[in-house]
This record gives sequence, structure tokens and C-alpha cells, in this order.
Amino acid sequence: MDIAALSVVMANHQLKTQASIAVMNHAKNFAELQGQQFVDLLKSSQISPTPSHPSLGTQIDVKV
Repeated sequence: MDIAALSVVMANHQLKTQASIAVMNHAKNFAELQGQQFVDLLKSSQISPTPSHPSLGTQIDVKV
């Protein structure tokens, strides 16, 4: 293999590596954004301490 062909092969390999890293960075950033949006959603949807109907959830039916 001559030097020119080796140079082309190495350049192609470097380009593929850089493209792979760019895709992984994009996926990581997207996952971080989704995680932050999920945390914001959980913070905004807090359960009220008083139930919507006063008798719901106050009794449990148990059979022995």
C-alpha cells in the first residue's frame, strides 16, 4: 500500500470516528434534555394533600 492510499484510509477512518462522536454527543444532549423536561414535569404535577372527594381513600375493605 502506498503512502497516498494509506493517507486516504486514515482520513476516512478519522472522519467516521468524528461522525460517530458527533452522533453520540447529539444523543447524549437529547437524553439530558428529556431528563430535565421529565424532572420539570414531575415538579409541576404535585399531588394535592387533600383528596378531591372527602370520603375517597379513607376506608379499606379487608376480608379475613
